[in-house]
Amino acid sequence: KSGVDPAAFSLWKSKSTSCGVFFFLQMGWGDVGAFGEPSKETPNLDQMASEGMLFLDFYTANPLCSPSRAALLTGRLPVRNGFYTTNAHARNAYTPQDIVGGIPDSELLLPELLKKAGYVSKIIGKWHLGHRPQFHPLKHGFDEWFGSPNCHFGPFDNRELPNIPVYRDWEMIGRYYEDFRIDRKTGEANLTQTYLQEALDFISKQQASQQPFFLYWAIDATHAPVYASKQFLGTSQRGLYGDAVREIDDSVGKILKHLQKLGISENTFVFFTSDNGAALISAPEEGGSNGPFLCGKETTFEGGMREPAIAWWPGHIPAGGVSHQLGNVMDLFTTSLSLAGLQPPSDRQIDGIDLLPAILQGKLIDRPIFYYRGNEMMAVRVGIYKAHYWTWSNSWEEYSKGINFCPGQNVSGVTTHTKEEHTTLPLLFHLGRDPGEKYPLSFASDEYQRAMQWISGVVQQHKATMLPGVPQLNVCDKAVMNWSPPGCEKLGKCLKPPKSDPKKCFWPH
Repeated sequence: KSGVDPAAFSLWKSKSTSCGVFFFLQMGWGDVGAFGEPSKETPNLDQMASEGMLFLDFYTANPLCSPSRAALLTGRLPVRNGFYTTNAHARNAYTPQDIVGGIPDSELLLPELLKKAGYVSKIIGKWHLGHRPQFHPLKHGFDEWFGSPNCHFGPFDNRELPNIPVYRDWEMIGRYYEDFRIDRKTGEANLTQTYLQEALDFISKQQASQQPFFLYWAIDATHAPVYASKQFLGTSQRGLYGDAVREIDDSVGKILKHLQKLGISENTFVFFTSDNGAALISAPEEGGSNGPFLCGKETTFEGGMREPAIAWWPGHIPAGGVSHQLGNVMDLFTTSLSLAGLQPPSDRQIDGIDLLPAILQGKLIDRPIFYYRGNEMMAVRVGIYKAHYWTWSNSWEEYSKGINFCPGQNVSGVTTHTKEEHTTLPLLFHLGRDPGEKYPLSFASDEYQRAMQWISGVVQQHKATMLPGVPQLNVCDKAVMNWSPPGCEKLGKCLKPPKSDPKKCFWPH
């Protein structure tokens, strides 16, 4: 299939079960020892890398959480699957409590398609693709869920804002801060340990029944407000954020060891990556590191969208592999279908590619990476070159309030606080010589002319075939918040919603 070594694929299909685990977290390139983090506090992820394959040129589909998750599970750019806004030009948007939209029924998610091959799928952690009943993950292919529909902001007063619910499958079993404790003063919370046990139990259950499975472990401990369990608090050189990273690393190690103990590691394709670059607005106390790359989460510079990525598949992926394949989280959709012997849907544009030739044979597949911010293509990478058609960090108004996505990284004419259009003469960077995007190539140089001729053809083709989806992140209404989620009656935790008053959502970034 798709150029994959037939023997390798036959070996995969000959196994009695085939499984997949995705670790999808918020961590930056510079948070993992294998990618250069100097304190070396991620021994399990580093070992995963030494036993598997590092992807050094791997990207997310958006510099913010919700659109990236929609992209991973649909294999499609957020501007196609509806996870964007048209309320203002080039604005990031996500799914806070008052969002009216969510993942459309018309989108086909990975677990829905994997059902055709007999897979059981579970999501552990943050869903973030809409919290109203029609957007529930069990209505979009997942068989089990333990986690929350939104991030763990709070504590709220349950009058103006309800605390976020935690679900087991169809019903809430409590709320953050009320039933699931997060100490805002110390950062102590036992949630990562709970999420770890959920993963171990699910894997054991499926292995016992010889059931192929897909596990999507999407926990949020490194998202501000950062948290870690008591045994990890104060153990990192990097403060509370480092404590959370160490606990995540320990959990990844335990899950991989569990697969090995059960004898199914050679049947299980595992991938670790992030939904966006590390948040720098909460740094240094609760922010991560994007290594040598410019800026962070919310931006379409490399720090906002290039991610740590590790593939692990004992007996199939040669140990210590390194790939320079341009990859994207959307590729996990297509690659997973390939591993399950399924074809991607043919009735829609799929942006993800099958990474198996790169993983199993070391091939490099020619493909571009598009950097979108809301409804605008801000930049594109083709080969080693990246062209910025628009640049914008954030507005002067937001910056004056202390909101800074590029702290200590001002690059004149690049990290702009006014939205700058470069569609006539894009800013061009050679990411091999200049991964930090500090030195744009001269417009008059032969190199610029040659590269832009190549890139312009790619962009023209992309825009000619772009059919945007209906934007889901335009309308907000406090009445749709988590006032009375399913199951609240049993717990006595139903809250009275205010009168419906839909308005355009305001997206400042």
